[in-house]
Amino acid sequence: MVGQKSTTTDSLHNSETPHNPETPHNPETPHNPETPHNPETPHNPEAQSGQPASAESAAEDTPSAELEVAQTEITALKDQLQRALAESQNTRRRAQQDVEKAHKFGVEKLIKELLPVVDNLERALENSPGADDAPTENPQMKAVLEGVAMTHKSFIDSLQKFQVQVLDPIGQPFDPAHHQAMSLVEAPDAEPNTVLTVAQKGYSLHGRLLRPAMVMVSKAPAKVDEKA
Repeated sequence: MVGQKSTTTDSLHNSETPHNPETPHNPETPHNPETPHNPETPHNPEAQSGQPASAESAAEDTPSAELEVAQTEITALKDQLQRALAESQNTRRRAQQDVEKAHKFGVEKLIKELLPVVDNLERALENSPGADDAPTENPQMKAVLEGVAMTHKSFIDSLQKFQVQVLDPIGQPFDPAHHQAMSLVEAPDAEPNTVLTVAQKGYSLHGRLLRPAMVMVSKAPAKVDEKA
């Protein structure tokens, strides 16, 4: 009787603990039927990696952006190079012009200092005895005048070698760029604004005015009032 009661108690105990088929005994890989595989959900490697979908597109746009930046820098460098070359050419051209001007007008100050010497020689010839009348008969004075004339001619020839031009505009129209009017004189026989007399000759060096010619200019005669 005791053995039957024990057996009955064990069977009752086993019937109170039913078997759970949902949790099979698998110590290595337990199966969870509550989270079945859903074939409608596609495999997304980006979601597994934890990176957003825009990261890949941003990585693809990075080379093109860098290329645009590089092209912009190249364009700017080309512009700087062209400006530098142009500035270098302008500097070289200005330097050449300065050298040419130095060769042409380097003697300008010296010539200006020599012009009064030429003026004095011309005055000596104009005011010498026999300059307007008959030549002097004094052989010594004649030799002196000949020496002064030769010196003056040599001086003028030397100046012309350096491209110095004499401005002697008597009988020419008045040019304010090269002439300086001392006075206006009525001259019925001359056209108005004509140089009548040259008090002092002018000079130019390679076309640049060194000294204007001091002149007297003609003007039209005043009209006579016939009614008076």
